[in-house]
Amino acid sequence: MLAKDKKKKVIEKFKQHPQDTGSASIQVALLSERIKYLTDHLKQHKKDFHTRRGLLALVGRRRRLLDYLKKHDVGNYEEVLKELDLKK
Repeated sequence: MLAKDKKKKVIEKFKQHPQDTGSASIQVALLSERIKYLTDHLKQHKKDFHTRRGLLALVGRRRRLLDYLKKHDVGNYEEVLKELDLKK
């Protein structure tokens, strides 16, 4: 799980206006942080299949959000990909 201060930093970095806390770019960034955390967890616990299933669900959710961003705001989509160092 993400710590409160780390989550706040991610929101500050990706927000698009002062009250923004849940735009697609922020959701993608938060999901990416959780995915990194779970990936590290699975490197140590190779047989944790419940966590693996949850990780795959998060990856799918992030993929759908990125598709939405690409469809509605191409500039923001490319910026998020660059900031998070994701491939597409």
